[in-house]
Amino acid sequence: MICTLCPRRCGAERQEESGQGFCRMGTRAVVARAAPHLWEEPCISGSRGSGTVFFSGCPLGCAYCQNHSISHERQGRRMTDAELADVIRDLEQTGVHNISFVTGTHFVPAILNALKCYRPAVPMVWNTGGYETLDTLRMLEGTVDIYLPDLKHVSPRLGKVLCAAPDYFEVASAAILEMLRQTGKPVYDENGIMLRGTVIRHLVLPGCTGDSIRVLNWIAENTPKDTPVSIMRQYTPIPECTIKGMDRRITDAEYDRVVEHALDLGLNALTQEKEAAEACYIPDFNLR
Repeated sequence: MICTLCPRRCGAERQEESGQGFCRMGTRAVVARAAPHLWEEPCISGSRGSGTVFFSGCPLGCAYCQNHSISHERQGRRMTDAELADVIRDLEQTGVHNISFVTGTHFVPAILNALKCYRPAVPMVWNTGGYETLDTLRMLEGTVDIYLPDLKHVSPRLGKVLCAAPDYFEVASAAILEMLRQTGKPVYDENGIMLRGTVIRHLVLPGCTGDSIRVLNWIAENTPKDTPVSIMRQYTPIPECTIKGMDRRITDAEYDRVVEHALDLGLNALTQEKEAAEACYIPDFNLR
């Protein structure tokens, strides 16, 4: 295939097992981990976890990604569509609240083919860095019940330095509006577990609270008031990231400033404990 799935629109040729585009992946899905995940937002993980499938490779490739071994080094196991369908079925049988695809943009055709083989009865979650084309999102319409996008930053400079995408905000903000159009108002079950909707995530970065304020302002001005906004404090420095200022965790004062602004704006804010930045919360990508 000649690929235009992500906003980079490489137009690169991708074979089943190899590709020359930005993500360097073939068309057959590569999975690094598939297991119940208890560390998402409470309305996603609940008490039984989210059945999370982590895909290898990434169309964004943030320099500070805590999943560096799979997003940059592309560790994982290549699967046929039928094998991916079996993974989805097995995860559902563990009793999870939903099935969540993490960073699956470059494998959308394979994922949709797998879901033709087996469609679970639980909600489908699309966990993404937010860097999505409208065309690809419309391929997912009617399949995805819950979108879980990041909105990382507004500044083109941050987009360029941190993820080689100066157009990040322009692309991600338009993508989030499309996700909200598809899902509509949030719907929850009797236990507060989301059945349908969009949860916007924002990771507070060290030294970047001014940009975080701009992110929250955009959310307040452009999205429904009942949209959950998860303000994350889990930034964890990784050795592979050598960008100046990114070698530390955020301070309490930085996180508190962002949360207080969200509350002042009247956002439906979800917050994290300080312990979320501990390295033990980074999944073990053991190909299981």
